[in-house]
This record gives sequence, C-alpha cells and structure tokens, in this order.
Amino acid sequence: MDEPFFLMEIFSPITNLFSLALTSLYSLTEKFGVGSYGLAIIILTVIIKLILYPLTAKQLKSMKAMQTLAPKLKKLQEKYKDDPAALQKQMMMLYQKEGVNPLAGCLPMLIQMPILMAMYYTFFKFDYGGVEPSFLWIPSLSQTDPMYILPIIAALTTLLMQKISTVEVTQQTKAMMVIFPLFMGFISLNLPAGLVLYWTTQNVVQIIQQIIVYRSMDANSKEAA
Repeated sequence: MDEPFFLMEIFSPITNLFSLALTSLYSLTEKFGVGSYGLAIIILTVIIKLILYPLTAKQLKSMKAMQTLAPKLKKLQEKYKDDPAALQKQMMMLYQKEGVNPLAGCLPMLIQMPILMAMYYTFFKFDYGGVEPSFLWIPSLSQTDPMYILPIIAALTTLLMQKISTVEVTQQTKAMMVIFPLFMGFISLNLPAGLVLYWTTQNVVQIIQQIIVYRSMDANSKEAA
C-alpha cells in the first residue's frame, strides 16, 4: 500500500470529522447567501485554533521561558564545558529556580501534530460535491493558486510568526527564520490552495494568540516586579 494512502487510513476518523465539518460549514455559508468553501476553511481553522488555545498558550509560555533563559544556559555551558555531569546538574537547578520545565513545550506540539496531518489528508481526498470551490482570486481550492499569491502570504505569515516568537536571535535562528518560510512558500506552490489557505489562516490566528500570550506574560512580569 502506498504510504500516503496508508496514512490516510490511520487518520481517517479525524479526516472524516473534518470533512463533515467543512461540508456543514459550507452549508452554513450558503444560508447566509455566500456559499463559500474558502470561508468554511477559515471558520474551521479558527475553531480548531480556539479549541487548542490552552495547549498553544502553554507551548508559547514554555518557548519564551526557555528563550529567556538562553543567555544563562550559555554561560553554564561555557563554564562546565569539560564536565557534562556538573553541567546537567547546574541546568536542572536553574530550571527549578526559574520554574521552567524544558519539556513543557513538547507535549502540546505532539498533540497538535496529528491534527495538522489529518487536515493535510482531509484536503488530499476532500470531495467538494460537484461545487467549483472558487475563492477570491483562486479559481479552485482543489488546485494550486495560479497567481502564487497565497503561497507568498503563507511564507510571509510564517516569517512574521517566527519573528514574534523568537526572543534571542542567533545565527542559527536567523538562518531558520529565512529558510523555513521560504520552504513553506516553495512547497505551497504545489499544494491545493485549500490546504494553503488553512495553513495561512492558522498562521494569522497563531500570531494573534502569540501577541495575547506574550502581552499577558509581560503584564504579569511587571506586576510581579
């Protein structure tokens, strides 16, 4: 069995749920006289992101806490570079002192990955029911964007999302902040526009959520000070 179809079977319970949700949301947009699968995709993406917000907030807080500790961790690495055991001990003491769990950001990400994969396979096999799923300048959401506007927006929103989430910019993070958005824009050129619309909408909602979480953390830090 080909790998994509094998994975589609694994994720079929979630993809069936997403397909039903998209069809239902399309019917909802029809009731308002617009009948747009593009709007249905945007609404579904916002709903998913709102449901996952507690996990997203936990992940973002953990990421920012780890980035804030980066200078202190670097000093420890330089000081104990010849003593791995002492370095590990000092790092654990620093985490305990600052109340940071280095693994706290991993679990929410692992939970969200199956949802992202399921959404990919939802668009891979989604049946628009004979409706031509056009949206704005895009003739069909089942095909690639012929004007390449959506892939460009996907790349730009990915870049902005990374800029907001990065506290300390190193040579490595600077390179990733360029490479990853370009990579996302490149692969989006050959993906169904519906999937790219989902990714772009997710980026926009994620950016808003990041701003909310980080402002809340900054406000709490000022109150604590």
